[in-house]
Amino acid sequence: MASEDDAVKKALIVDARARNISHNVRCTECGSQSIEDSQADIAILLRKLIRDEIRAGKTDKEIYKKLEDDFGETVLYTPKFDMQTAALWLSPLLVAGAAAGVWAYKKHKQKTNVHIMALNLVRGVPLTPTEKETMLDILTPPPSQGARTSFWWRRWQDNTELGRDISTCLPT
Repeated sequence: MASEDDAVKKALIVDARARNISHNVRCTECGSQSIEDSQADIAILLRKLIRDEIRAGKTDKEIYKKLEDDFGETVLYTPKFDMQTAALWLSPLLVAGAAAGVWAYKKHKQKTNVHIMALNLVRGVPLTPTEKETMLDILTPPPSQGARTSFWWRRWQDNTELGRDISTCLPT
């Protein structure tokens, strides 16, 4: 009875390892499916080959190496990191870096206003945060047609509609 349980456990371990490896190997006929999901003849043969290699005592790394040697590097879903695949591996970082750069530039551009910088120079004293916010509200142009109006633009329009003059917004 114990030997039967050991045989069942060993069969389950072999099956689990084979499935794990099969999910990471691309079907050479289908190209877009793993050999675990494919029903092509070559996928069935590769699944059998993997199970035979596991039963022979090979490690997962050795099995991947054998498949790569026999079918080329494209058979694996995760190619090795080398000079040929560096762009593939680093492209997500490059895209994220470019997106962060664009975002930072837009944020910087949004916070910087030439009129406020000129006013700081003319006065000789930097604007207070309240004065700066008021000036940004007044000097920033409205968004383009079709874009959502922002809070500061609606607030400025409400202030001008109530008959408030720009001079009353600025501290004296």
